[in-house]
Amino acid sequence: MLYQFHELNRTFLGPFVQWAEASAKLFSNPVSPLAHTPFSQRIAAGYELMYRLGKNYEKPEFGIKAVNVQGKSVSVFEEVAEKRPFCTLLHFKKDLSDPQFAGTKQPTVLLVAPLSGHHATLLRDTVRSMLEEHDVYITDWTDARMVPASKGAFHLHDYIYYVQDFIRRLGPDVHVISVCQPTVPVLAAISLMATANDPKLPKTMTMMGGPIDPRRSPTQVNDLATTKPFSWFENTVIYSVPANYPGFGRKVYPGFLQHAGFVAMNPRRHAQSHWDFYMHLREGDNESAEEHRKFYDEYNAVLDMPAEYYLETIKIVFQEFRLPRGTWEVEGKPVRPQDIKGVALFTIEGELDDISGAGQTQAAQDLCPNIPASKKQHFTAPKCGHYGIFSGRRWREVICPKIGEFIKANS
Repeated sequence: MLYQFHELNRTFLGPFVQWAEASAKLFSNPVSPLAHTPFSQRIAAGYELMYRLGKNYEKPEFGIKAVNVQGKSVSVFEEVAEKRPFCTLLHFKKDLSDPQFAGTKQPTVLLVAPLSGHHATLLRDTVRSMLEEHDVYITDWTDARMVPASKGAFHLHDYIYYVQDFIRRLGPDVHVISVCQPTVPVLAAISLMATANDPKLPKTMTMMGGPIDPRRSPTQVNDLATTKPFSWFENTVIYSVPANYPGFGRKVYPGFLQHAGFVAMNPRRHAQSHWDFYMHLREGDNESAEEHRKFYDEYNAVLDMPAEYYLETIKIVFQEFRLPRGTWEVEGKPVRPQDIKGVALFTIEGELDDISGAGQTQAAQDLCPNIPASKKQHFTAPKCGHYGIFSGRRWREVICPKIGEFIKANS
């Protein structure tokens, strides 16, 4: 009933949210007489804060229209390379028709986005930076509440098969980058391909801030998974999609619960951020206020995860540690990272990451002993948190160039 209650509450708040939005505009728009009354800026700030705290956040757009290539701005178009019930493989196609780019061939990159609550647009900055020197594809996972129940279930092994199929479609010269959650299924996917001597193995795999071995430097996320029994997750956080969505009846881990968990990890920081937003509006600091809007437009936009996929991830990755223990089998096939030999490996961590602790991603180095040392690399980004390893200044200035160099060296 919790999901239904959430939807009822959202419907109930709808008129109030619209009223707050309209009031904020009445007290801030220069053409409105109310905008020139005493304390109008404070009143408008208060209404906008109420609006943003109550509004429903839809999936944002990538919005990447152009990038610089060899010093020239070129147009970028999103095209669907492949569409499946639970994922769309998006291609960011650049217009390289100018004679300046004749003969230019950029390395193909498959960016595997997390299916852990947020949309793939969370990696917008990652995509934009990589596009300058690479041909980029991304896994754009579908909100489970939008997938009709008739399409069937989506398990963790289905995620692995999706990744394998996308690698084969783009390979064998593709470079795979996984961020956070997908590091585990991506390593499994490539391990299974290596065991089967698949000719479409990727050239490189870059793994960033992921729980390869959550036993190392456990964080709050890891503690939750290990302190609660598996039955608690089954009985407490799994709900049916209400009738007002295409996925009516599908069992999911709702995005609003995941969002509540994100906020609960740092409640003071979020409260301070919203207070600062209010003060910026009061003081007319529109640039800072806009930065807040952009961040929370993305942060507050969440999706539902298929229940079977979520529960299997909890059990296999965070409770039984099957990958680092060497006990993981995917539909009877053992996952053997030691069988990977020719795929170069780059692991990246953030020094201040409070989601995937120190050493969790680097564990992949030990699990892949047969990759030559010349093809293995690790980097810990100093003064960098979880989101900083794939977005922001440190990502653009430090981490992205290192990945570019790694891909170039192993092409």
